[in-house]
Amino acid sequence: MIIKICGMREANNIREIEEIGPDLIGFIFWDGTKRNVLSLPEYMPSRCKRVGVFVDADENFISTHVNDYKLDFIQLHGHETPAFCERMHQVLPGIKIIKAISVNGTNDIRNANVYNGVADYFLFDTKCKCVGGSGKQFDWDILRNYQNDIPFLLSGGIGPDDAERVKAFRHPMMIGIDLNSKFEISPALKDTVTLKEFINNIR
Repeated sequence: MIIKICGMREANNIREIEEIGPDLIGFIFWDGTKRNVLSLPEYMPSRCKRVGVFVDADENFISTHVNDYKLDFIQLHGHETPAFCERMHQVLPGIKIIKAISVNGTNDIRNANVYNGVADYFLFDTKCKCVGGSGKQFDWDILRNYQNDIPFLLSGGIGPDDAERVKAFRHPMMIGIDLNSKFEISPALKDTVTLKEFINNIR
């Protein structure tokens, strides 16, 4: 089970979260959220892979942040087209692309097929007006209709009380989960004790 903890910003909190042992730590570069990262934290993870989250950003903005923050993944969380994803693969060779898909119904799952060949992973999140970070869950049973061969992360409102539900959910292409707002003390500041308990439980 891959664990991605997103919406990080504070240096000491990043250091503490890395000690818990997640696989991916996400940094959001979008001014539409209170978790927006405006400058390089004094501490950045060295053992966990780094994910940069972007929302309809242009090529130069993404490339600059990949270089400045030494990112391993880019997560495209807006309305980025398959052509744009393909272009980013060309511009940033070796960088993995996670394409976020906002889910409200079965059609949203089927529409993800247009990203075949250009997305390395999907992240299925709850469809909302705020793009992401709503703290709300979608109906995971919708994912029973997902028949693609691109692995995915489950996201959207997963909280401390969902450990058993996460462990019980099965899909051959689900490789992990994305955790964010439900484990926050305040925007971009995570509760390390609760996160550690949760991760130990599901692993």
